Amino acid sequence: MDLLLHHFWEFTITGLAFGAIYALIALGYTLVYGVLRLINFAHSEVFMWGSFAAVWMLLAIGAGKASGLGLIGYLIVGFASAMVMSALVALLLEFVAYRPLRKRNSPPLIALISAIGASYTLSEAMGLRDKPFKWFGVDDNLAEYVGRPREASPLPLQIEVKRLFYVFDYHVSNIDLIVLGSAIVLMVVLDQFVSRSRLGRGIRAVAQDPESAALMGVNRDQVIRLTFVLGGAAAGAAAMMYLLKFGVTRYNSGFLLGVKAFTAAVLGGIGNLRGALIGGFILGVAENYGSAIFGGEWKDVVSFVLLVVILLFRPTGLLGESLGKARA
Repeated sequence: MDLLLHHFWEFTITGLAFGAIYALIALGYTLVYGVLRLINFAHSEVFMWGSFAAVWMLLAIGAGKASGLGLIGYLIVGFASAMVMSALVALLLEFVAYRPLRKRNSPPLIALISAIGASYTLSEAMGLRDKPFKWFGVDDNLAEYVGRPREASPLPLQIEVKRLFYVFDYHVSNIDLIVLGSAIVLMVVLDQFVSRSRLGRGIRAVAQDPESAALMGVNRDQVIRLTFVLGGAAAGAAAMMYLLKFGVTRYNSGFLLGVKAFTAAVLGGIGNLRGALIGGFILGVAENYGSAIFGGEWKDVVSFVLLVVILLFRPTGLLGESLGKARA
């Protein structure tokens, strides 16, 4: 407890940074659930593929130590690469793993099993990432470019950590500011897109009543594809933020993070965009506080105990409003 009291603002701000990552990943869970009533357990691997895309693209353009305009350029490339890759993987996932089942009116349990299978497939495919190059006779030096299977792949971009300003007794760094600032901007843009745009109204209409939406001319398949793309892009942005905070990624890096993001989505109210954001921030701060009080080894335990406590008293989550009923 003394550690928390003496470093309260440090634990709070770093917890918000972690929570921003959870919240962006949680948006994918909550969007897909709101429209399809499906828990996309392969979403954590969508995040993981985005992190590798950022690493590979930054390697390809020779990213290294950077500052100023060069750093901004590298960050734009990293975010764009991760978001595009994650969006494409999410779209492929919908096309291969979910659409055929949906067309056959399969029960939800079958879709859930398909999601779990897709999750393992995507993870293990990345674990074998240098094998396809060998199968096609590509030079072994390419393995240095894509990384060895099942080893940590470091972010090639080197950012000097600078202390920018104080928030009470904590000196906020440029990394904290990049992560929190990027997350807040993306969250606001996505929330406003779903609340105010024509396509966003289509998402909410399908989430609320698919049959009536179809009668009004809303293309349900198009809305579902858009939902996966938006969730995937948000996960890709979270992947780049994760790399900025931790510096490395692995083929299984999405597993625990995905479970925590799902916890954040349920905590805020599964199917509720703003609930996912609130749940992510609360979870990030709560686990930081818990690690300060009980020790770092209890960090993950605190996250899931918090979920159980919330659901005991409010099973629908903190906000509990469905995506279909969301309003601007």
